[in-house]
Amino acid sequence: LHRLIRRQRQMCIRDRQMIVDKNGNVTRPKIIEGVNPSLDAEAIRITTNMPKWKPGMQRGKAVDVKYTFPIVFRLQ
Repeated sequence: LHRLIRRQRQMCIRDRQMIVDKNGNVTRPKIIEGVNPSLDAEAIRITTNMPKWKPGMQRGKAVDVKYTFPIVFRLQ
């Protein structure tokens, strides 16, 4: 029971995807597998408001890079 309660306080949006373009801007945020519509919307908002990233490099040129990673919300 204790583990179940602990698990409910921590909700994970499993796959969040975004593109970092060749200028370092975060674009096209997308939730692949969400948990809750409110948390999905917050994950998109957080992703959209991220500062610039360092762009990916290929053969000495900046290129667009697709990232997929989880985001964890700890509910209190």
